[in-house]
Amino acid sequence: MSTATIVLMWEARAVAGGGGELLEWARARAGELAREPHRTELLRAPQDRVLVMTWWQEASWGDDLPELPEPDTALITRPVHRWRFESLG
Repeated sequence: MSTATIVLMWEARAVAGGGGELLEWARARAGELAREPHRTELLRAPQDRVLVMTWWQEASWGDDLPELPEPDTALITRPVHRWRFESLG
């Protein structure tokens, strides 16, 4: 199986007005991953949405890569959305 750069995308929507708290929660958890990704980016959007993307070099689709956990339900309005992508450069 060939390797590539796999990007994990984690997106959550905070309770109303809780975007800052969720962003800090995600920032802390991104720093606690079992191993360090090649790159990490945190983003925010309207409606108190927080997005974390991590890049993993020399990885394969099925690899067990460290991911952010599900936050406490008091912080979010719905379950976290997660996607995997292969970077094309």
